[in-house]
Amino acid sequence: MQIVEKSGEGLSRVYGVLVPVAELNARLDKRLAEVTPQVQLKGFRPGKVPASHVRKMYGKGLMQEVVEQAMDDSQRDALEKVKLRPAASPDIKMESDIGQVLDGKADLAFELAIEVMPEFQPIDPGSLILTRMVHTPTDAEVMEALTEIAEGAKTYETKGGKTPKAADGDMIVMDFVGSIDGVKFDGGSGEDAELVIGSGRFIPGFEEQLKGAKAGEEVTVKVNFPNDYGAAHLAGKAAEFAVTVKEVKAAKKGKVDDALAERLGLGDLDSLKKLVSEQLGNQNAGAARFKLKRALLDQLDSSHDFPLPPRMVEGEFETIWSQVEAERASGELAEDEKDKTEDQLKADYRKIAERRVRLGLVLAEIGREHGVVVSDQELHGAIVNEARRYPGQEAQVMEAYRNRQDLQAALRAPLYEEKVVDLIISKAKVEDQEVAKDVLFEEDDLPAGYGS
Repeated sequence: MQIVEKSGEGLSRVYGVLVPVAELNARLDKRLAEVTPQVQLKGFRPGKVPASHVRKMYGKGLMQEVVEQAMDDSQRDALEKVKLRPAASPDIKMESDIGQVLDGKADLAFELAIEVMPEFQPIDPGSLILTRMVHTPTDAEVMEALTEIAEGAKTYETKGGKTPKAADGDMIVMDFVGSIDGVKFDGGSGEDAELVIGSGRFIPGFEEQLKGAKAGEEVTVKVNFPNDYGAAHLAGKAAEFAVTVKEVKAAKKGKVDDALAERLGLGDLDSLKKLVSEQLGNQNAGAARFKLKRALLDQLDSSHDFPLPPRMVEGEFETIWSQVEAERASGELAEDEKDKTEDQLKADYRKIAERRVRLGLVLAEIGREHGVVVSDQELHGAIVNEARRYPGQEAQVMEAYRNRQDLQAALRAPLYEEKVVDLIISKAKVEDQEVAKDVLFEEDDLPAGYGS
């Protein structure tokens, strides 16, 4: 096998590979010698099929294996020979007539295009200075959260007055029977059903027609099922519901007291306050972590400048651009981007793609230098968490991840990134800064030069 560098520019290398036909045939002979004793054919005793007959029947298929192995070997040898770290799988351009090669009549010749990883020295994590925004939940914020909990835990009591009528926010207890063209339909009836006026639980227009209804009153509600209704036999149909209002209830505002805590399974209000304060603290810690990571990535981005593998950038850009096109098609593009031309948008998002690739390489190199790895146990935990997102399908999801390396890689990458970020933060100089809640949770813009 001969491997010759044909060109080398930037991070791209092109190698010419030649495997002489004599070497291919020698490899084929060796492969035939291995399989011939195992071949069983009618008319021949086991292991006694002539090698010439085996070659005639299986030679071309075995030569295909030989050629594929030779191409794999050449890629490995080329990388080992020049001590390269590839940034992506090499591209192969065949130069031989593959039919002649498989017939054992021609050399195997092809070009191997390799994109290599850039050589750079990542910044020392210990030299980084970072500010971590933090916010301790105030008593007012805890009370605000408790008030929201009490609102969600409100109860309903029979509405007072001589002839109380249902209004927005009231609950109606009712029996109903639905029909289309005078014929009842499955799923269109209910007894003692509870409906809060204004909740939007029922078909559009249903709740509005019950405003002003009184206990004991019978109301005919006429509605049209939406065209995209989940049940195809009802979609777009006009329906009538015979509704008997059995009771009208008014909402009773929940109180922040021991009784609320008890309804939520806690001993008293102090226990509930402590739990809510801890939950708010965890939310704030998550936001602080997000802000700190963003500040870290901004520093890493601005501290490194090296050539980027073009194919990696292009692959990242294509992923981003497909999302942008989907947003444009659905009218969900950000307001500040709607007036930009396609060329302007592509230029902006290509910068973002370059940033992502650059940061990915920097994090990978820092992780490599410090021996960061994702253990099998950590990966298994991530797979279990992913499976839990699909109730009833956990076994199938687990099996898919066990059998597919690409799915495992997709989970391993963010785990690795977070571990490297944690490593850097542990070595950097980090100062905490107390900030207001709205500052902690405000959305960050991209650094100057990205998308501007």
